[in-house]
Amino acid sequence: MLRQYLKNATLLNHPHFYNPHRAMHNRNKKAMEFIAKGWSALKEVDRVIDYCELNDSRLIPLLRTAKENFELALEADNSNTHARFWLSKLHLKYHVPGACKAIGAALLVEAADMGDPDAQYELGCRLRVENDYVQSDQQAFYYLEKAVDQLHPGALYLLGAVYLTGDCVKKDVASALWCFRRASEKGHSGAAIAYGSLLLRGAQVPESLTKFDLKRGSSAKKVRNPESSVKDPVEMAKEQFLVAAKAGCDLGLKWLQRLEEEEKRLLAESSSKDFSLA
Repeated sequence: MLRQYLKNATLLNHPHFYNPHRAMHNRNKKAMEFIAKGWSALKEVDRVIDYCELNDSRLIPLLRTAKENFELALEADNSNTHARFWLSKLHLKYHVPGACKAIGAALLVEAADMGDPDAQYELGCRLRVENDYVQSDQQAFYYLEKAVDQLHPGALYLLGAVYLTGDCVKKDVASALWCFRRASEKGHSGAAIAYGSLLLRGAQVPESLTKFDLKRGSSAKKVRNPESSVKDPVEMAKEQFLVAAKAGCDLGLKWLQRLEEEEKRLLAESSSKDFSLA
C-alpha cells in the first residue's frame, strides 16, 4: 500500500501530469470557441438589423445566443479581452435582454486597460464625444495612442485626422501622413483616400516612410540608381486610390477616373503643341 501511495505521489509531482500552460491553452481554446459562436450570431444580427427595428423580436434569439456565448467565454477564461470587448458592445449597442450601459462601459474599460486594441479604439472614440461635464479629450487621445501602438487601422486613421486638423494636439501633417499610410497598409479605405489626396496637394512624404520604402525595396533587389527609387507623387496617389477601390470604396474609383481624365487631357495638350511646332 505504501508503495502504491509513493507511486501516486510521484505521478502527481511529474511535470506532465499537470501542466499549467496546457491548462491555460485549453481554457483559451474553449473561450475562443464560445467567442466564435457568439460572433457568428452577432454577425447575423448585423446582416439584417438595417432592415428591421432595433428591438425587433426576431433578433432576440440571436442576441441572446451571442450574449450567452460571450459570457461563457469569460467563464472559461476570465482574462480573455476579446470576450470582454464583444460583451461590452452587446450591452452598449444592441437591445439585448438584460443589457446594461454601466456594465458595458465597465467591460469596455477593462478590455482596453488589458490591452485589447479594438476596445482601446472603441473607448477612444466614445471618449471623444462632446460632453459638457467631462473633459475626456486627453483620455481619448491616450487610448487611441495605445491602439495605434498595436497598428489598429481605425485608430491610425482617427489619430491621423487629429494630427491633420490639430484637434487637441499640435497640428502635424507629417505625423498625419504616417498614420494614414500605415492604416492604408492595413486596408483602411478612408486612410488611403486621405493619404492619396494629401500627396496630390503637394504634401511631403515623411523621411521615416521614405527610408522604410527604400529599405524594403533594396531588400527585394538592389537599386542601382537611388533617384529612380523615388516615385512620382501622382503614381503614389494612384496606388492609394487603388487600395481604396479594392476595399469597395466608390470614392477611390472616382479619384482614379479623375486622374485618368487629367492624364488624357494633358496628353492631348502635349500632342497639340507638338503638332503646332511641327
